[in-house]
Amino acid sequence: MIIKELTKHFGTITAVDMVSFSIDTPQMVGVIGPSGAGKSTMLRMINRLTEASQGSIQVNGREILDLKGNEKRRWQRDCAMIFQQFNLVPRLDVVTNVLLGRLNGHSTLKSLFSVFGKVLVEDALAALERLGIADQALQRAETLSGGQQQRVAIARALMQKPKMVLADEPIASLDPLSAEKVMSSLREIRDRDRLTVICNLHTLDTARTYCDRVIGMHKGRIVFDDEPSKLTPDVVRDVYGAEQELNESVTSTAITKQGAEIDQALAEVRMAS
Repeated sequence: MIIKELTKHFGTITAVDMVSFSIDTPQMVGVIGPSGAGKSTMLRMINRLTEASQGSIQVNGREILDLKGNEKRRWQRDCAMIFQQFNLVPRLDVVTNVLLGRLNGHSTLKSLFSVFGKVLVEDALAALERLGIADQALQRAETLSGGQQQRVAIARALMQKPKMVLADEPIASLDPLSAEKVMSSLREIRDRDRLTVICNLHTLDTARTYCDRVIGMHKGRIVFDDEPSKLTPDVVRDVYGAEQELNESVTSTAITKQGAEIDQALAEVRMAS
């Protein structure tokens, strides 16, 4: 994928400003930066959920920004999106939510009546098994914890048979234990399926732990693009526009022994109720 001078204006505000980068081989790419840096808007333009004001996105010689109709929908299926708020249907069971990932591959009538063949159901169950939540397949999505719901969302993305995965702050609302499970699942997609995963993140330790490459954005522009080991204190200050060194532990997702015990106790309470 080659992105050149990708830009998005909202009125007089430039949310993404002349962003350019390329991805030649499967990578786990973390995108960091302060709120309002343009991270989410950039991902939404790649997926075509938001139209770009100017620029180019080329994949295998094809201009993604020119796609319309069925071609655009096929690209959105190939470029699976995972959201912070899960976007599940609360009253549907887990396996049906996962099956919804194949809507782009069915006619409207068939989709409306939720007619899925045996093979697709088996694929959905296999995706849930892979994510460690097959036991919850028949539960309503609204009964699951946040971390479990996000793993259902990842399973749904896998059902699309994507060629790339975009994750927009997938752990922002999760506790550290759930965040670790979700990030490990996304990393496994990169390692096992050999897919590029681009993930917006707020925590530096997460980017360092799971990503092959980190892109730092500030005020809509890329100000850093390198391997995680190059994230020095000076670079971090530039990305976040801080005048003094940041205390990274404030936003750390590292799991302490006490925190893990609390998370386990809360999970047991949820299961008992």
